[in-house]
Amino acid sequence: MAIKVLIVDDSALMRALLAEIIGGAPDLAVVGSAPDPIAAREMIKTLNPDVLTLDVEMPRMDGLEFLGRLMKLRPMPVVMISSLTERGSEVTLQALELGAVDYVAKPRAENAALLQGYAEEIRDKIRAAHGARLKRPPAAALPTRWETPLAGAPNRILAERLIAIGASTGGTEAIKEVLVRLPAEVPGIVMVQHMPETFTPSFARRLDSLGRVRVVEAQGGERIQPGHAYLAPGHSHLTVKRSGGGWITELSRTDPVNRHRPAVDVLFNSVAREVGRNAIGVILTGMGRDGAQGMLAMHQAGAWNIGQDQESCVVYGMPREAALVGALNEVTGLPNVAARILARLK
Repeated sequence: MAIKVLIVDDSALMRALLAEIIGGAPDLAVVGSAPDPIAAREMIKTLNPDVLTLDVEMPRMDGLEFLGRLMKLRPMPVVMISSLTERGSEVTLQALELGAVDYVAKPRAENAALLQGYAEEIRDKIRAAHGARLKRPPAAALPTRWETPLAGAPNRILAERLIAIGASTGGTEAIKEVLVRLPAEVPGIVMVQHMPETFTPSFARRLDSLGRVRVVEAQGGERIQPGHAYLAPGHSHLTVKRSGGGWITELSRTDPVNRHRPAVDVLFNSVAREVGRNAIGVILTGMGRDGAQGMLAMHQAGAWNIGQDQESCVVYGMPREAALVGALNEVTGLPNVAARILARLK
């Protein structure tokens, strides 16, 4: 049976474009389109859609307010349709916190190839949203005091280790939960989250404001410092390179890998080559298989790899693929990932 989709967008042109894209897949069916959340509310009652696509900025009620009400009264999978602007990125991150499964940027129809790529992306994300886990496990209470065996460790010791994290669908909240549980006294962290280049600066700033680890969007050429996390920018692959007694970040705009740039596999493969047994790999929620082969290379190089378990994933795709190829040393729930990292660093 086809996945029933309701489109909510104030632009008639956008509604028509989305209807054509979604309806073009045999396993997806557009059951209706609404120009605003008030109309959508009634259509949800009568049409009972499986997935909702929701614009951010609309008349009568904005997308965030509607999403907040929807997730309280009738939780369902929602894919946000966001503009590629700073405001669009900030609002989309708030929507993911409220419970939206994923988002897609509004298409730039410069040419047919770009539009085809957008069509594939939105269809894949609707399919993933349909199978997503909406009831996320409640986060364990964050400690008021950070007891860690790494406290007071000299920078030389911390600089000998590196943590690499990869995530996709559901990853913005998952990465946040891992980082806010880590103390400042941790090795450097490098991260890939699949998202557009206009979103990564906002995401890095948001993460930086929440925890003890300093988070920046990688610029390339930075020396990786303990207590710092470097997020791949949305336009480039992130890799690490040995430099003296530590590592530096490098960026490249080579072709996408697994349809992604940045790609988790690119980062993990570089960590396998340059860091080897001194690395800890973490693969979190996300659709697809990006990261599995890179994590296997890390495992073969002696790294210790942690995968998020199915129960706590929004979409159990990337961690499952890593498990299937034998790349993981352990699997744990999201609230325990930070503790497992610290335990391994003892």
